Amino acid sequence: MIIMTIVNQKMDTRCLSSLAKVFADEEIVDSVFNKASALLNETYSFQVAYRVNDKQVENLTIRIESDLQDLITSRAVGLAPSQFPIYADHDEHVLRTTPGLFPDPLLPLENNQLSIVHEQWHAVWMTVKLNAGVSPGLHPISVLFESPSGDVLGEETFELEVIPALLPEQQLTCTHWFHSDCIATQYDVEVFSERHWQLIEQYVATAADHGMNMLLTPLFTLPLDTEIGGERPTVQLVDVEKDGDDYSFGFDKLLRWVQMATERGIKYIEFSHLFTQWGVAHAPKIVAYEDGQLKKIFGWETEAQGEQYRQFLMQFLPSLVDFIKLHQLEERVYFHVSDEPSIESLDAYKKASDLLHRYLSDYPIIDALSDYQFYEQGLVKKPIPANDCLEDFLQHDVPELWTYYCCAQYKEVSNRFFCFPSARNRISGMQFYKFNIAGFLHWGYNFWYSRQSKSQIDPFNNTDADKGFPSGDSFLVYPGEDGPIESIRLEVFYDVLQDLRALQLLEKLVGRESVIELLEGTLESPITFKDYPRDSELLLAKREEVNRAIWEAHKAIAD
Repeated sequence: MIIMTIVNQKMDTRCLSSLAKVFADEEIVDSVFNKASALLNETYSFQVAYRVNDKQVENLTIRIESDLQDLITSRAVGLAPSQFPIYADHDEHVLRTTPGLFPDPLLPLENNQLSIVHEQWHAVWMTVKLNAGVSPGLHPISVLFESPSGDVLGEETFELEVIPALLPEQQLTCTHWFHSDCIATQYDVEVFSERHWQLIEQYVATAADHGMNMLLTPLFTLPLDTEIGGERPTVQLVDVEKDGDDYSFGFDKLLRWVQMATERGIKYIEFSHLFTQWGVAHAPKIVAYEDGQLKKIFGWETEAQGEQYRQFLMQFLPSLVDFIKLHQLEERVYFHVSDEPSIESLDAYKKASDLLHRYLSDYPIIDALSDYQFYEQGLVKKPIPANDCLEDFLQHDVPELWTYYCCAQYKEVSNRFFCFPSARNRISGMQFYKFNIAGFLHWGYNFWYSRQSKSQIDPFNNTDADKGFPSGDSFLVYPGEDGPIESIRLEVFYDVLQDLRALQLLEKLVGRESVIELLEGTLESPITFKDYPRDSELLLAKREEVNRAIWEAHKAIAD
């Protein structure tokens, strides 16, 4: 006779990598992941999933035991709703396609307490921010789940090995477009009031802490994602006074913006587009003081090639160049003509580009555009093709090539939608390295409006720009009461940038050919932007190989 004892387990726990996505309504399919390595100045993330089975347990407190505990932050992985996860003709590399709740916001824990829904899986996101003062070697991190009475109901231990090497400074130029008007709208504050400036600084700091080293700067209100005839709230850093056909300009707010950004770690200033999106057909909204009154002087009613706007630019651009030189910004500024012009608007783009180049030939002009003709004809110095349109640019060896993706890049290539595996976000690091990508652009750091900026949205309840774009496209941060709430996607993209820096470090130690062999040697085919490893475990294993190779190379140098 066999006697079976059934243990009533009060809760289940599991260590997972940062690439897992834990859904409340399904079993976890990701493998246990409880040991990894990181370099001395790296930010490392992992997760601990938990499920409470005992209905008598009403509250949980999380406690961390580790010699690194002062460097560790724990946050709850929140669930965000998506009515529009992906387009109907998507590829097969998705987690799920039906509307529902997706893990994404990383919510601060009050008094280390976790909320509970019984018999559902949830997760805690653990962030270890290492520094050069940490001792190399193995550092256990125990995560304990306790009842209100102090009983330990669950425990997981993650072992983090610290490699005695430093990631080099980030070389990739990275911008996720910053929408200061969305901040003013969301927090209901006056544009460029002291409270607005305070919030802007908080959001810039979070961006810079996650590898964003270029900041979209609204010389004038952004002519982006706005319906024809519609307006976004005025966020204009340049003061304009109009006296007949003459203009004068004040740059005090722009200087404050540049100084704030610099203090927070931003290296490059990306001036906003001087012509409207897609068709290069109109001027952006510009307001000016005329006869003592503030009024709109340019906008949708202004033809891009009209004489009035042309005369304005001929006066404004030299003044802006004087500002740049006065404050020694020559090596830090970038300009835009128009976003995503189509081949049908090539002539209009040429006229606009020619005008800007008369005054800005010493400065890089960048634009997101995917037709090679724009570059071939010399209309843009630094083209930024989408990651599914890179072939022509790569074949022609365009130097210092950038790339971007947005809602249209939902087949085959990397992207960051809610419904995509996080591995499909993180693979970009290997791709950027192999193809020597110099910059990355994305349009949505904090776009909290509906598509075409028709109305304000609540980002915690409306994650698809009011069904305008698949969830995850339009923002990386959520508006918390006191500042930004980060997301899984933001953290994983920062891992992309750290992976790239680690690969560049390894190249200095062993050579580029050896690094490419390490990345591709065991793969069935070489890495491209459309053909790449899809497996999370393989990506994590590759990064471990990179770390190990860095450590071995350092030891060889020391010997």
